[in-house]
Amino acid sequence: MLTWYKTGTAQQKKTFWACYSGWALDSFDMQMFSFLLPALTLAWGLTKAEVGVLGTVALIVTAIGGWGAGILSDRYGRACILVVAIVWFTLFGVLAGFAQTYQQLVVARMLQGLGFGGEWAVGAALMAEVIDPRHRGKAMGYAQSGFALGWALAVVVATVLLAWLPQELAWRVAFWSGIIPASIVLFIRRHIKDAPMFERARQSRAPRASLASVFSRKYARSLILSSVLVIGLQAGCYAILVWLPSLLSQRGVAPTSMIVTVFIMAFGSFCGFAFAADLCDRIGRRPTLILLSVCAWIVTVSYMLLPLNTTLAAVLGFLVGFSAIGMFAALGPFLSELFPTNVRTTCMGFAYNVGKSVGAGSVVGVGVLSTHIGLANAMGTFCLVAYAFAVFGMLLLPETRGIAIESIGEDGDRFAPEPLAEPARAHP
Repeated sequence: MLTWYKTGTAQQKKTFWACYSGWALDSFDMQMFSFLLPALTLAWGLTKAEVGVLGTVALIVTAIGGWGAGILSDRYGRACILVVAIVWFTLFGVLAGFAQTYQQLVVARMLQGLGFGGEWAVGAALMAEVIDPRHRGKAMGYAQSGFALGWALAVVVATVLLAWLPQELAWRVAFWSGIIPASIVLFIRRHIKDAPMFERARQSRAPRASLASVFSRKYARSLILSSVLVIGLQAGCYAILVWLPSLLSQRGVAPTSMIVTVFIMAFGSFCGFAFAADLCDRIGRRPTLILLSVCAWIVTVSYMLLPLNTTLAAVLGFLVGFSAIGMFAALGPFLSELFPTNVRTTCMGFAYNVGKSVGAGSVVGVGVLSTHIGLANAMGTFCLVAYAFAVFGMLLLPETRGIAIESIGEDGDRFAPEPLAEPARAHP
């Protein structure tokens, strides 16, 4: 299964670890914040609607950050923009720890969200262009499994800080602590380079990426449908990740039991990433995403709505992480294979982050709806609708496994006629 890594070049391995660590850092910050929400609610007397806004605002502005970072990445290079994104969201994460009012924290989170927007699409494009095309799905899927590591670290750090420090100080230190993993990521990324195909595209006569690129009719169909797909996946994912600690706390789960529950779900997500990474190179991107979306639809609603004992909660928690989060391993390869190199991160950044921002509305929606039907019912309802939405987008998009991404035409909707060698063959 790891043959793709053992046979990779030194530059491919460096790129893998650079993207893996970046996605771990992204997850670390997001999950850390979700664990701090109960403490912030008590410390500042916030309503559920205010908590929902606070949890959503950074995700909404990621659309602007992802769009802007995508354009800059297509113009000036993936590697340098990844470094800028890390520095940006780390800086405003630290400043968020100094906020004295709810409004100041909202502004800091908004500015931090601009940096988050650039991380996923730029990293995914860099991986897609550097890695051997036969193993693109596996390599990108395993890189995104850094999400599980960041999630697990956030659980440990948030739990320790909230247990050892007063709540008013604990959440501030949690924000400040982000500078440590960010420094490690910057150290890892110091030697990564852009792929030769990107350099060739930049020197070609192809139109340069701009704000108007995403409005071109050439890319409209792929852009709209990929945005619909991401909206559904992200709406379901954020409804779970942001509100899960609050749901567990509401159900009377002790802090130590909550740690175990979240670790089980994080481990499930890691297994899901590995499974989806391998499967999308075997059977295709779209079938993998549809299969896991249906699974996520079933297990998430079951997890939220069924009365659970300890054993059933652990099993369903693992399956939620496996399907609802693990499926994102196939999303990176899929989106990177829909657009030509000269506008790849512009279009990917726009589709992914618009989807992320709109999907993040489920955080506020769950908070508002929960006042009428309860938190568990609200989470289950949003997940039910979200995965139906995702499957609808997937059914209208083409399969891309085996495509030579350097040869994707400028029309954006047609793909290179010549597939890669042995596209259907399974690679261990």
